[in-house]
Amino acid sequence: MAKTVSRRAMLGAGLLTLAGVGGAGGYGVGLFLTKEPSIAGTAAPLAVGSTPGTTPTTTPTPTGPPRKVTYDKSPALEADDLNYATRTFTVTDMIKSRISVRVPSDWAYTKQNPPKSGRFTDRTKKRWIRVEAGFTITRPPADSLEARLKQLAGISTSQMVKVLSQDVEANYATLAYTYVPDEELSPEGVLRYVIVRWVADESGNCAVEMSSTGLPQDKDALLDILDHATDSVQRRDTPL
Repeated sequence: MAKTVSRRAMLGAGLLTLAGVGGAGGYGVGLFLTKEPSIAGTAAPLAVGSTPGTTPTTTPTPTGPPRKVTYDKSPALEADDLNYATRTFTVTDMIKSRISVRVPSDWAYTKQNPPKSGRFTDRTKKRWIRVEAGFTITRPPADSLEARLKQLAGISTSQMVKVLSQDVEANYATLAYTYVPDEELSPEGVLRYVIVRWVADESGNCAVEMSSTGLPQDKDALLDILDHATDSVQRRDTPL
């Protein structure tokens, strides 16, 4: 079975902008099924049961004092400085998915554990893109976005999550937010910027979940990286 998703093929269908959910309401963002490695360990703590094809259980928001936010003042990642190459890797969950996607050519690949996603990280280890598949394809991207918002409400306020935007287009949905990693991952409390995107296949349901993470000043380049990935990603499934 081959699943191929292309952003450009669906661009004429219009844009629906959803209402924003602002403020600090915990989630370690961004993501997805399991804890993701960050500059030192995880991109952000994730809620249990957050696969793109399932509906997570809502849990009370853990209490915790907001952390002091600091800002990494590194020069911004510039989209014009990025070169892209097609990379291929395999992820495994309910299904084995072979993923082909264009990402920055000099970013290093890391296989995740569990192997539900692959990650490409820049040399500074401050920016990365994560691509997840292998899950069953059962619901549209907009539903996956809504499920993620519910998860955000169940994360400690110490993560200081702030949702910046939510957009739904014909074949994908996109969520942008900032957050502060757990203290063990970022003792300085450096603010991170994340863009999550759920991309549909020809069925209209989500086939790939990806996130582009970095610093707030990187947001234009992070979106460029995500757009290249969206336009090029292909998922080919085989049974386990």
